[in-house]
Amino acid sequence: MNQAPPLEGYDPLAADPTLARAIAREGGGWALDDIRRFGLRVTSPEVIGWGEQANVNPPRLLTHDRFGDRLDQVEFHPAWHHLLELSVGEGLHSLPFEQPAGSGGRVVRDAKFSLMSQIEAGHGCPISMTTAVNYTLGGHGDPWGWRSKILSRTYDRRPLAAGEKVGLLLGMGMTEKQGGSDVRANLTEARPVGDGHVINGHKWFLSAPMCDGFLVLAQTGAGLTCFLVPRLTPDGRPNGIRLLRLKDKLGNRSNASSEVELEDAWGVPIGEEGRGVATIIEMVNGTRLDCVVGSVGLMRQAVTQAAWHTAHRSAFGSLLIDKPLMQNVLADLEIEVEAATVLMMRLSGAFDRADLDPREAAFKRIATPFVKYWVTKRCSEVVREALECVGGNGYVEESILPRLYRESPVNAIWEGSGNVVALDLLRAMAKEPATFAVFREEALAAGDRRIQVALDSLDSMLTTGAEQGARRIAQQMAVILAGSLLIRHGDPEVTERFLDSRLNGAGEPLFGGLRPGGDLATIARRALPV
Repeated sequence: MNQAPPLEGYDPLAADPTLARAIAREGGGWALDDIRRFGLRVTSPEVIGWGEQANVNPPRLLTHDRFGDRLDQVEFHPAWHHLLELSVGEGLHSLPFEQPAGSGGRVVRDAKFSLMSQIEAGHGCPISMTTAVNYTLGGHGDPWGWRSKILSRTYDRRPLAAGEKVGLLLGMGMTEKQGGSDVRANLTEARPVGDGHVINGHKWFLSAPMCDGFLVLAQTGAGLTCFLVPRLTPDGRPNGIRLLRLKDKLGNRSNASSEVELEDAWGVPIGEEGRGVATIIEMVNGTRLDCVVGSVGLMRQAVTQAAWHTAHRSAFGSLLIDKPLMQNVLADLEIEVEAATVLMMRLSGAFDRADLDPREAAFKRIATPFVKYWVTKRCSEVVREALECVGGNGYVEESILPRLYRESPVNAIWEGSGNVVALDLLRAMAKEPATFAVFREEALAAGDRRIQVALDSLDSMLTTGAEQGARRIAQQMAVILAGSLLIRHGDPEVTERFLDSRLNGAGEPLFGGLRPGGDLATIARRALPV
């Protein structure tokens, strides 16, 4: 009856040659077969069903038991636990640290994380934070010997106090109601007691409150300091983390984000006292990369759904995907996703190699904010247009597209919204001028005059009203880098269309406005799963 069959059981890696080539290019080729196996697993009807169930049965807060004693627990649907068990078992929290630096562990992990994000993104929050906390603990000490358990591939739901618990998940509490992104305005206080500190205050957002521990910012006599706070004390008592409510969010509904009061919560400092922001920013940078990775997953799934629908739906005498105007829209969307994919994997490779290569460390420093800025913002636009391609069928909840659309803004907000990361980019260039030199060198590696012209335009932006123009600068840098990467590594037709439509204007205001001509039909069909 002119309806598309369910999209399930396909190979998402085979359907995305841009991703597969980037994985190999950035050092993860040794795991391509394993990534393909995982991709087939996540597109199975069973895992797709888990994603649906975890979102239609959101978490439930249990503050007290029937006797009036505090519980401070969150109850999840079994599908949530199945998803976490799958992701933890695949090492989505641990892969970057299981392999030596520079051997592609982060690249492989990010490829898998992006595939999983196509099916269910909410459970990626505790996975992402657990991955990122290792950057902080790895550089500043592990006071309780937790790191081996954090890196365990066993998803362990038992309470932290269980002596035999083998797997731990970690979260983070930074923002407060009076400060938001201005974490230096935090009011939470910590005072030394015995071999640790007791912490009192509040956190406006504490995501994944059932994690086993959290990195938390609090004020000491030396200033804002980072603390590791377990959910249960070493002797098994609840640790003064009072769950006040779960946030009723636009999307990310399978995941519990909570508002908490800390009442004599016990913890130990991580890093130097008074340098809490510098300590926790290592975790933040890791989660910023995941904002990019997750957004690419959402975009890819949305465009795949649009291509699948239009390849099976007929109107006015032919398949939608054969209509010239629909081909323009789908090709435009596919170009955007392929550009985002090469940006994601280039940044992932820089994370993987940063500890060994100062140039890669400099590239990571400057590229993280502008790639995060651009890709996460384009995500909502891509998903919305893909939803329109599917039409009414894409607007109903039985489709995955409404969930993707609700999810799409979160990565642009979390870990630094647009203004925050754009200003962070300016700060990186001002404090570490060598980072911009590395960016310029990377861009010019394409050997294309159009990139040089765009860089000249960027130079003029940098000399006039830099702060007011910070968003334009971030946008221009992202498009220049994407163009350079596509010239060197992308499909020629996709590359030419990207440069023509994005490089000079830094992004079309609406999709479907590519210049007529060329082989738009072939580009559109690149989005189809095979």
